[in-house]
Amino acid sequence: MLDRLKSVLKARFGSAPALSEAPRGVEVLAEMANRRVVRRYSDKPLDPALLDTLCAVALSAPSKSDLQQADIVIVTDKAQREKLQALIPENPWAAAGPALLVFCGNNRRHRLLFDWRGRPFVNDYLDPFFNAAVDAGIVLATFIAAADRVGLGTCPISQIRNQAARVSEVLGLPQHVFPVAGLGVGWPSFEGVMSPRLGLDVSIHRDRYDETGLREKVEAYDRRRNETQPYKNQRFVETFGEDPAYGWSEDKARQYSVPERADFGAFVRAKGFNLD
Repeated sequence: MLDRLKSVLKARFGSAPALSEAPRGVEVLAEMANRRVVRRYSDKPLDPALLDTLCAVALSAPSKSDLQQADIVIVTDKAQREKLQALIPENPWAAAGPALLVFCGNNRRHRLLFDWRGRPFVNDYLDPFFNAAVDAGIVLATFIAAADRVGLGTCPISQIRNQAARVSEVLGLPQHVFPVAGLGVGWPSFEGVMSPRLGLDVSIHRDRYDETGLREKVEAYDRRRNETQPYKNQRFVETFGEDPAYGWSEDKARQYSVPERADFGAFVRAKGFNLD
């Protein structure tokens, strides 16, 4: 199993740490490192009790100062699904699985504690929003890991933030509650896709942040990714033309060459947050 773990990490990052002996839980580590994005699902139904159990496991994740500022909205109602799917047409896999989950940051409950006790909420600045968003992100990641363990496939959907106000309206989210990401869930109809990642020497640092040789390392990653998982399509060819060496760095530069979610700050402020 140690060899499998190293093999999976090398496939993902281009290299693997030099472990000399298998750590406890090496099988789980190998499975986690080998996780796949799944956007196609079988017709097998999903037990609501299993979905609730996975939510409970996810909500067992660490929470900033025990504030518990994450909520999960399970969307299975056909009419609700159709409303949400209409807002994210570029994510057809959102409609493919038996359930669509929306993970939310919730700073409302915390503020209600002050209302109930007649005390002023004095920490009204960026940090409450950031804490709730991080809590929701941790719960999302924990749900994905739990779903992997039982054999379910998942695919996060950040595009719901493109329509955050309308998603909030559909789901009835009150002030200080906001959507962070959606998640398609279902039994996979194929093994999924492993996305190669930047080399470990790019994203792991020792004692201090270090960008030594960063451009060369990113270019090496572009080449490695093109060898293992080349992009099927190039973005915005009409603007940038065809690039024979098209890789991750060019794809991301093109992806964010157009404004995206420029109104999200206004949405968060309209939800009652002070972002100073």
